[in-house]
Amino acid sequence: MKIALDVTKLSAGYGGFRILDELDLRLTAGRITAIVGSNGAGKSTLLKSLAGILPRGGQATLEGSVLPAGSATAAVRAGLILVAEGRHLFPRMTVLENLQLGGWLLPRSERAGRLERALALFPRLVERRHQLAGSMSGGEQQMVALARALVGRPRLLMLDEPSLGLAPRLVDEVMSLVRRIRDEGVTVLLVEQNVAKALAIADDAHVLERGRLVASGEAAELLRSSLVRTAYLGL
Repeated sequence: MKIALDVTKLSAGYGGFRILDELDLRLTAGRITAIVGSNGAGKSTLLKSLAGILPRGGQATLEGSVLPAGSATAAVRAGLILVAEGRHLFPRMTVLENLQLGGWLLPRSERAGRLERALALFPRLVERRHQLAGSMSGGEQQMVALARALVGRPRLLMLDEPSLGLAPRLVDEVMSLVRRIRDEGVTVLLVEQNVAKALAIADDAHVLERGRLVASGEAAELLRSSLVRTAYLGL
């Protein structure tokens, strides 16, 4: 199996307070890997440190190439794209303008093709392409955020709480889209508070507690485990 991301002894935190402590993580290419855990476990810190938003220690390689630390632009150039919690769209710009910004680091010759490919996965956005992003529903905004990330040609797509604030029907739709993105050959690292939904769509999963991985395996196995069912599903 091809390894997409290989992380060794990653440490990160805020203001000198360490949240992740020498964490090791390996992702298989072309699969969805879910990171689940309680609030404050370090899930978002992990994504932000890999994306270059937070400083980190340790080493990370993306498909065999060293992933630069501390630079969000360098991470995107390397093919690692984060869809952050809250979507962070430009509300006074149209859907199309938001999507075009996703390809700002690509060669001009590639941008139109990447935009067309992303829109093919999100036909609803084709109809809404001239609508202001800020006037859309939460679910539609999440679709714009996902599509914008795909325009950037990710080798690894990281999603931070994509279901946050969405109605149950829209959560299912977004999760289905994440699977379709995986089927396009994109490796996905998913952080999600909705443990049952995350493990239902993921291939692999890890449980993160207090900055350390305490359980790992296939997502279906973890969904059946007593640790996950008792701690996160209330069963």
